[in-house]
Amino acid sequence: MLPWFQNGRFPLYLAPMAGVTDLIFRRLCKELGADVMVTEFVSAEGIMQADERTRIYTEFDDDQRPVGVQLFGADGPRMGEAALRIIEWKQPDFIDINFGCPVKKVVAKNGGSSLLKDCPTLAHVASSIVKAVGSQVPVTAKIRIGWDQSHINGPEICRTLEDCGIQAIAVHGRTRAQGYSGEADWGIIDQCSHSVSVPVIGNGDISSGADVAHRRNTTGIKGVMIGRAAMSSPWVFREARQYLENATIPPTVSDEERWELILRHTRLLIEWGKFPSERHAMQSMRSRLMAYTRGLRGGKFLRQRFGTVSSLAELEEIAAAYLANTVSSGIEVSDGTIDLLAGV
Repeated sequence: MLPWFQNGRFPLYLAPMAGVTDLIFRRLCKELGADVMVTEFVSAEGIMQADERTRIYTEFDDDQRPVGVQLFGADGPRMGEAALRIIEWKQPDFIDINFGCPVKKVVAKNGGSSLLKDCPTLAHVASSIVKAVGSQVPVTAKIRIGWDQSHINGPEICRTLEDCGIQAIAVHGRTRAQGYSGEADWGIIDQCSHSVSVPVIGNGDISSGADVAHRRNTTGIKGVMIGRAAMSSPWVFREARQYLENATIPPTVSDEERWELILRHTRLLIEWGKFPSERHAMQSMRSRLMAYTRGLRGGKFLRQRFGTVSSLAELEEIAAAYLANTVSSGIEVSDGTIDLLAGV
């Protein structure tokens, strides 16, 4: 069994999300209580072609361990070679295979969730990677419960993956056809967890410590994977860990703490050096700032400003104005009542 499941541990995974879970965001989530990290997925072909942009996605800090690098593709032997290159470069704690991505451009290349309807190819990919890496690192996988509502085969896929040597399986409780709409089917996730002897990690609609505890207590999962909830509130990991340990909830995150993290996230992204200029970094950060507005009052005004913010100094001014008018002065920000942010 993988070390992070031993001795009754119930690990909290940060779900890999393209354009979100980069090195900086993973660092923040780790500090806030996430146990296991998985990189944004990377193309096996990009790795084989030594594409520098692709290699950036595999970067991680040692403090983030255990961390896995996630691969997608449909050519098993080629993906096995890519996994070996990643191990040589980065020495991750595991290699993860993406069998769950619903995005059209990935599916069109026979990658991600497209393999849920092609079990022979899925098995060939999984077994090829396991064989290629041997005993160097374990191989895990992430799947969805099926292609669509008429083709739900999550338990069958899990058994196939276990037979191929996969050592843990994350299951998102939606079909590919659902995308991120509707509700995750935790009944199927539970079936998956009982269909194999390797750990199954449940994923879908987890947004609080109570959610984590409920799924741990009512299914056979051995861990949870949190994705979209962490985008707006990475504190969800801290809440989940505390709730699991003593069934209590930490105090509500204050506006000051939220802004402190927003500004720190932005500074770290600029300092990372991934972008050619501060302006480029801020443009990349805009979508992340939009997600953070879900935890702040006056979100409409903030989204308007965040949509054009182009410097750290500008963001600091917005933060100062917000806190001065909602904390120090006690003014409540609500859509349509105050335009303090419009003039910053």
